[in-house]
Amino acid sequence: AIPAFSMNLGVADSGTDPKDFTTRQAYDLLAEGFGAGFNGPMQVVIASDAGNEKIAAAYKQISADKGVAKAFPPAPSPNGKITVINVFPTTSPQSTHTNELVARMRADLAPINAAGGKAHVAGVTAIFDDFSSQISEKLPLFIGAVVFLSALLLMMVFRSIAIPIKAVIMNLLGILAAFGVTVAIFQWGWAAEVFGIDKTGPIIAFLPVMVFAIVFGLSMDYEVFLMSRVHEEWEKTHDADVAVVEGVSATGGVITAAAIIMIALFASFAVLSNDLVPKLFGVSLATTIFLEAFVIRSALVPAVMAILGKSAWYMPGWLGKILPRVKVEPALPEPAATQPNPVPDQV
Repeated sequence: AIPAFSMNLGVADSGTDPKDFTTRQAYDLLAEGFGAGFNGPMQVVIASDAGNEKIAAAYKQISADKGVAKAFPPAPSPNGKITVINVFPTTSPQSTHTNELVARMRADLAPINAAGGKAHVAGVTAIFDDFSSQISEKLPLFIGAVVFLSALLLMMVFRSIAIPIKAVIMNLLGILAAFGVTVAIFQWGWAAEVFGIDKTGPIIAFLPVMVFAIVFGLSMDYEVFLMSRVHEEWEKTHDADVAVVEGVSATGGVITAAAIIMIALFASFAVLSNDLVPKLFGVSLATTIFLEAFVIRSALVPAVMAILGKSAWYMPGWLGKILPRVKVEPALPEPAATQPNPVPDQV
C-alpha cells in the first residue's frame, strides 16, 4: 500500500501508447522535431477589457518562465473581446513539471482576476489538472459517505461494533494495496514490461473513484457472505472459535473459486488490451480481488475474529435498541407441531 501515497493523478497522452501504434509514432516524431511540449500546447485567454498593460505584463512573466519553450505574442480575437496567448511548455502534457507550470501561469494571471478581469489557462493539461483537483477535494467525502453507510448497515445486520470497524479497515487496506501495485507498475515502472508498458506516466484522474466504488462493493460482498455464515454459527452455539471455523470452512471454497474467475477476467484486461485505461483497471481490480480472497478473507479476517473472541459480537444495549434489526437470511419456518397418531377404530 505504501506506493499509493505517491500517486500522481493526471492525463496519460499518446506517449504511453504501444510503440507500433501510429499515434505513438506521431507523438514521438512531434516531440523529437518540435519539443516534448508541442504535444500539449496551452492557451492563456484574457478578456481584452483587462487593459493592454496588464496583458503585456502577463505575457512577459509567462515568456520568462523556465518551463515555457515558446509563448507567442498576445493575439486579439476578430471582435476584440478576448486576447489569446499560445504557450508551448518544455515538458510533455503528462509531466508533473507541466502541472507546476499551469499553477505558475495561473499565479501570473491572478492580478488580472483580482482586479475584476477575466483570465484563464486552457489546454489538455490544465483541464486534467482541474479535474484531478476536483476529484482530490471530493474523494474524502465520497469515501467517508460510502464507509459510514456500509459500517452502519453491517452494524444493523451483525449486531456488533467491532465487525463493521474491522470490515472497513480490511477493505481500505485491500484498496490501498491495489492502488499501491498500480502506482508501482504504471507510475514507477516496476515490472512494466510484463504488461506491455514501455513508458510510465501519471494515473488517469478518474481511476481512484471508479476503482474504489467497484472494489469496495466487491469487498463488502465477500465480507457479508463470510460473516453471515459466521454469525449464523454464533447465534447457534455462542462459541466464537467454533463460529469462525465453521464459517470459513463453509464459505472459503466458494469465495476463492469466485475470486479465481474474477481475477482471470480482470487480468485479461491488463494482459490482452493495448490501451492504457483497461490495463489500469485490470491490474487494480485483479490485485484487489486476489488480496481480498486469498489474504484478507482467508487469513486476516479469521485471525482477527479469533483474537477478538466473544468481544467481536459486543454491542451496547442502548445502541442495540436504537438500530433496527436487518436479517441477511430469511427467518427459518417454525417446526410444525407433531400430532399424535390417531388410534384406529376397533371393529
